[in-house]
Amino acid sequence: MNTSEQLQKIKIAAAKMTRLNDDDIKRVLHGVAGALVKNTDAILKENIKDLERMDPSDPKYDRLKLTKERIEGMAGDVLNVMNLPSPLGIMLEERTLPNGLELKKVSVPLGVVGVIYEARPNVTTDVFSLTFKAGNACVLKGGSDAMYSNAILTNLIKNELDNAGVDSEIIQLLSPERQAAKELMEAVGFIDILIPRGSQNLIDSVRENSKVPVIETGAGIVHTYFDKSGDLEKGKRIVFNAKTRRVSVCNALDCLIVHKERLSELPELVEMMAGKNVEIFADKDAFDALDGKYPAELLHVASPEHFGTEFLSYKMALKTVASLDEALDHIARYSSKHSEAIIAEDEKVIEVFYRDVDAAAVYANTSTAFTDGAQFGMGAEIGISTQKLHARGPMALRELTSYKWIIKGNGQVRD
Repeated sequence: MNTSEQLQKIKIAAAKMTRLNDDDIKRVLHGVAGALVKNTDAILKENIKDLERMDPSDPKYDRLKLTKERIEGMAGDVLNVMNLPSPLGIMLEERTLPNGLELKKVSVPLGVVGVIYEARPNVTTDVFSLTFKAGNACVLKGGSDAMYSNAILTNLIKNELDNAGVDSEIIQLLSPERQAAKELMEAVGFIDILIPRGSQNLIDSVRENSKVPVIETGAGIVHTYFDKSGDLEKGKRIVFNAKTRRVSVCNALDCLIVHKERLSELPELVEMMAGKNVEIFADKDAFDALDGKYPAELLHVASPEHFGTEFLSYKMALKTVASLDEALDHIARYSSKHSEAIIAEDEKVIEVFYRDVDAAAVYANTSTAFTDGAQFGMGAEIGISTQKLHARGPMALRELTSYKWIIKGNGQVRD
């Protein structure tokens, strides 16, 4: 089946989804979660085919890799979404006009959601569970790196839809070839919204070439500023977690900013990094503070290109500043507006940071690793929106709905 045929089928199938109630949706999602666990061995077998085609040193390798535990986590995320309240049919506004017309503003599905993503098989189940729970159909365009993993996951979902008597055409996995992405970006009248998930290059390409409305998600150039009032013990744990918990995800720390009055404590602040072989690219002041106190093979002098880089690996830039304003200026220059954090005990400094930093998620005294739909209590997520139109931050059920006006009259006509 070619892309055009798939788009025709999903348009027809999506129109029927309003006939499903939340119990129907829950039944399907419960079946999908069970099928993931039941078919773990088969999923891992297909995932190995993908892994064998990728260099293990590639930052995307960890994102691509599935394990028994990760599949159980995927199933758990599906169940979390299943148990969340339906975002549909919510009365957002209600009033009666002077002429007697009764107006209601009610949440409704977006329609058909397209997602273009790279080597992350879990996106397949996350996207389906979230879009389906919100009453949407979905078109998936995964990368060739994960073609076998995505195919088996999509087939498992289709089987559960068939078992529940739901049209399985409401999910379509397009060919991994680039031509399919081009057709998806031009699918006006078939796709209501397009969401790219992946590298900055992917996001830029979709934004620049899509004729379908786009919600940008993904790329995270993440900073944490250690203020002169910061608590060292808190800072050590927060910085280590933000950088090393999982380096290949978009909420991982890329640049640590340190107030110059705390340079004497910098070796202690980053000492745990050495145990994870984190390479540090430091400006001159920070380099001098770490020279001889951090493994020489892991310590380098920063070049301009190290700032504003999303590393997705065990690498981190280090910038020294003389004031909060200088830290804010650095973040404003290099941030991708994803997640930014401050470690400080001065409440006034924290309030200024909250106010002035332009990002989807702004933290004080905690790790940016929490920028995640599940961690925010949303179940799974479809991505982290870094834009301001329609949705911002973790996108989950409510962000996958729109609304319509319902107007009830009793013979009124307009003058």
